[in-house]
Amino acid sequence: MAAVASFMLKSRAGLLAPHQSFVLDSVRFASKKAGGSCKNIGGKSPGRRYGFKKQDGNFVHAGNILATQRGMRYHPGAHVGLGTNKTLFALEDGHVSFTKEVYVPAPRSQQSTRVITKLPKGAVLYKTFINVLPLKQEGKFKLVDLV
Repeated sequence: MAAVASFMLKSRAGLLAPHQSFVLDSVRFASKKAGGSCKNIGGKSPGRRYGFKKQDGNFVHAGNILATQRGMRYHPGAHVGLGTNKTLFALEDGHVSFTKEVYVPAPRSQQSTRVITKLPKGAVLYKTFINVLPLKQEGKFKLVDLV
């Protein structure tokens, strides 16, 4: 290795003037390769798995998670609660049902000025609601039983 280095120095020294050749005799080569630092370590974590956890018609117990979401994609309906991270969960035992209902925002709200003005005339907005139909129905018609 030393012989190759001295040969390289002598061949390079021949290109220079004779009085500059003694400077090249004292040049050292790097003994270790320079290593860079790696900054992009992240990105290997799994996805968050947002979306439906229970489908339409499935039976759920109270506390079961129905859907996870980042924004308000699905809205809580009857017997459905809303968690702090917008997770929808069942409040009672029953069967899941999905409904789409027409959404009409308040006339002077921010949503109406931001959304409605960009829609074509006559367009209808819908929201998806997730409901739980409980197994034991509440007695709604007490007066009918009395008659």
